[in-house]
Amino acid sequence: MSADAGRPWVAHYAPGVPTDIEIPGQRIPDLVGEAARRWPTRSALVFHGVRTSYRRLWEESGRFAAALYRDGFRAGDRLALYLPNVPTYVVAYLGALRLGVTVVQVSPLYIGQDLSHLLADARPRGLVCLEIHHPNLAKLAPAERPPIVYVARLRDSFPVLLRPFVNGRLRRTGLTTEMPHGAEVRPFRPALRDGGEFPPGHGDPAAEIAVLQYTGGTTGRPKAAMLTHRNLIANVLQCRAWFRADPGSSVVLASIPFFHIYGLTVALNYPLFEGATILLELRPEPKEILRLIARYHPTQFPAVPALYQAINQHPDASRYDLKGIRACLSGSAPLPLEVKRRFEELTGATLVEGYGLTETSPVTHANPIGGEQRAGSIGLPLPGTDQRIVDAATGAGPLATGEVGELAIRGPQVMAGYLGQPEETAMVLKDGWLVTGDLARVDADGYCYIVDRKKDMVDVGGLKVFPREVDEVLYQHPDIAEAAVVGVPDAELGEVIKAFVVVKPGRSLTEEAVIAFVRERIAHYKAPRSVEFRTELPRSGVQKVLRRVLREGAAAPSAATAPAR
Repeated sequence: MSADAGRPWVAHYAPGVPTDIEIPGQRIPDLVGEAARRWPTRSALVFHGVRTSYRRLWEESGRFAAALYRDGFRAGDRLALYLPNVPTYVVAYLGALRLGVTVVQVSPLYIGQDLSHLLADARPRGLVCLEIHHPNLAKLAPAERPPIVYVARLRDSFPVLLRPFVNGRLRRTGLTTEMPHGAEVRPFRPALRDGGEFPPGHGDPAAEIAVLQYTGGTTGRPKAAMLTHRNLIANVLQCRAWFRADPGSSVVLASIPFFHIYGLTVALNYPLFEGATILLELRPEPKEILRLIARYHPTQFPAVPALYQAINQHPDASRYDLKGIRACLSGSAPLPLEVKRRFEELTGATLVEGYGLTETSPVTHANPIGGEQRAGSIGLPLPGTDQRIVDAATGAGPLATGEVGELAIRGPQVMAGYLGQPEETAMVLKDGWLVTGDLARVDADGYCYIVDRKKDMVDVGGLKVFPREVDEVLYQHPDIAEAAVVGVPDAELGEVIKAFVVVKPGRSLTEEAVIAFVRERIAHYKAPRSVEFRTELPRSGVQKVLRRVLREGAAAPSAATAPAR
């Protein structure tokens, strides 16, 4: 394989990885339908021991498409999925797409204003939820709720013998097990029984919006990225080329939520296109994940750094057989080198850091599987993806090799734009390039290194400090479980560094010891001036540390502060 002048990174692809990909003129259901015809009896989903074959999944999604059609849905309408990782999500997702209906992703963690703002922006014709989440919807004003709501019982996804225990546990935790009533409510399971015909969607894959995927909202009110069928298919095919799994043989542990674009692409679309078996995890608890790995021996385990770290630190991790895992892609947040090293030592798997955005469906970069991995790098652009570094202030570029600037990306996975926000779209899409808001540098071979978020950079008396660099040092301390730093106001220097630290169970630390540890390893101005000990760090629904929340609370003592002496 030879690299051209514009893409030096392709020379460093692992053997067998193409420099580009061919994207078929198909929609998402076309590729899942092909998998269902090829592997009809293979388990598509496994949830608490209940298996759903590809044939059954295809049949049930068709019945739900017919139910939507009976209720007046037509191609181009929108259906919100307010669901965790349960079989209902997958059936509703595929059913909507088969009819040509756009899926609106809604985090089941959303309540109140978060929920009402998103629904007001997306204006879905209907919504699918579990009975345990319906009370959140019922608290909204009638005008804020979709006109049709399909409600599924959580217990229906469990084995018959476990269903009474599921209801009992829900009641003990204060969650409802009662089905709601109302003119707008449609029980989900009965909707699947009637079957019927529906006209399959047949829009242009490059223009038809498959998913409205809301950004995390860490820098302002969430915006809906419009992702086409072609965007999502392209990213799956890029990941397929990169990871080179054997079709029809993989087992993927889906611990990351499908409502997030990382989970949707890497833990749902990619496995479904490949005929893989997906192990659905309702709540990613380390002990339950260890049991799933030991029982089902997944070959792929995409996750976030916090989850890999939780498994590393679990006292019983070494008692489980974790050796079946072959490849793990870490995304959504920076992967500390010590977390990677320990997890690979524990499992024998290859854990590579990748990178992506909601706006890019999401994966744009990854370290090679079977190729050279460079410490601290997010890796190389995936096939068909271009990168360049531009001036963070002016957008001019590209900058020279090694210079730090804003990362810009071009490729078939880049979104069509933000829903109803042409000005916001114009700010990030420029001449076919998406500017990411991340500060980065690229070495001579094309390996990219994220320095930090542009808005997270700290200015200490005119000297730039990138929080990720300080985080990496803190993670080297043997007594620190988690850490994150932010900039806080300072009368003399403008800003200084403050660290938030979670100490490992049974260990002790002092503020002075933490500051001294960092000062011994990097420039003094980069070291924290203060340290706040916490029992946990604030995180998003996909376990990304919310620096914005830390900054906002840094001025006042936190109720979550934990003694660490």
